[in-house]
Amino acid sequence: MTEHPSKITAIVGAQWGDEGKGKITDFFAGEADYVVRFHGGNNAGHTVVVDNKTYKLHLIPSGVVYGEPMSIIGNGVVVDPKVLLDEIAYIKEKGIEPKLMVSDRAHVIMPYHIVLDGVLSGHQGKLAAGSTRRGIAPVYADKMYRNGIRMIDLLEPEIFSEKLEKGYGFAKGLIEKSLGGTLKITQNEIFDSYCSYGQKLKDYITDTALELYNAHKTGKAILFEGAQGISLDVDHGIYPYTTSSNTAAGHISTGTGVSFRDIDRIIGVVKAYLSRVGEGPLPSEINGGNAHMLREKGNEYGTTTGRPRRVGWLDLVQIRQAVRVNGLTEIALTKLDILNGFKELSICVAYEIDGQKIMEMPASLNQFRKSIPVYETLPGWGDLPSDILDSGYDALPSTMREYIAFIERAVECPVKIISIGPQRHETILR
Repeated sequence: MTEHPSKITAIVGAQWGDEGKGKITDFFAGEADYVVRFHGGNNAGHTVVVDNKTYKLHLIPSGVVYGEPMSIIGNGVVVDPKVLLDEIAYIKEKGIEPKLMVSDRAHVIMPYHIVLDGVLSGHQGKLAAGSTRRGIAPVYADKMYRNGIRMIDLLEPEIFSEKLEKGYGFAKGLIEKSLGGTLKITQNEIFDSYCSYGQKLKDYITDTALELYNAHKTGKAILFEGAQGISLDVDHGIYPYTTSSNTAAGHISTGTGVSFRDIDRIIGVVKAYLSRVGEGPLPSEINGGNAHMLREKGNEYGTTTGRPRRVGWLDLVQIRQAVRVNGLTEIALTKLDILNGFKELSICVAYEIDGQKIMEMPASLNQFRKSIPVYETLPGWGDLPSDILDSGYDALPSTMREYIAFIERAVECPVKIISIGPQRHETILR
């Protein structure tokens, strides 16, 4: 495999998530000593296909499939311990003994967070983001209230009991008195089950920030794996139709304790078209025959929810923001093979809002709702020859290469990784 000079590489989503980050992470995991998740929780899913085996993961980094690197769940991730234990069992059933560390500072999703997630979504009405109802927003809120419980607390029953009393009472009041819901599970039931989870996970729980600091100091290769995408970032995304964490590369520092100045390769994963799960405006969304074709060929159904994804043409306004906010050094363009057979391909290059041409993502929700996509149309290509991977980039159809070059010019970032299939080897490096 090609050698890369950088010892620390970040892979982040440049759209709405579901861009194919799992495959790109897996592709580079063989060069890494550590593969690290730095935000989000089990609301994010990654699908990796290796040797015709499919792995669906939600918490453990995709690099675990490779076998050799140490997988790390950083302090910026929120952890449902039952889900993590189930995922460890799933990996073991697949014949992999996971090498895993979980930050002792990572916050824990409690049963009351999941209940609260449901009643909050009802309260938010048409402004709800389409939550997966895994408890993500409430656990991040409790973290900021300084009302949360961390993985280390599960190993210290007295501290856990002290914190749980406050956290449980706070959540119960919100659920039942403010939002009209019901919390049936008792505080004692939670205490007993979560102490049990802590004991089962204790060998994995450690100071991962220190581990990564020492790894970097001794020249180890570290790969950071982002979840979701830039438009779901709670600060830079289409608020409030976002997730509850920062998906941008800059969150690596706070989500793991590794200095951002040490990261000099940041790969933005871009799907060759658009898809998303969730609510909110989506300017380049399409319906009808082309949408059905994209959804079925691309298997556009949520890894976590199974919900059919909304689909559309590639939106370069979105990618332009991803390049700028993440500081992308390069783009990995995925699922180009799904566009095989389209005679023409539309690309959204700008938005028209109240008669004005807008090149950057607006903060105004009112403007975003009114955005009309401005398209340019490029010729498509047919099916790719079976030996295309042996021939390299120059053997790709000229119209596919023009599609790639058009993206590079529009967003001012090179496309260096081209994925033309779900498996690890179906990748071309430039």
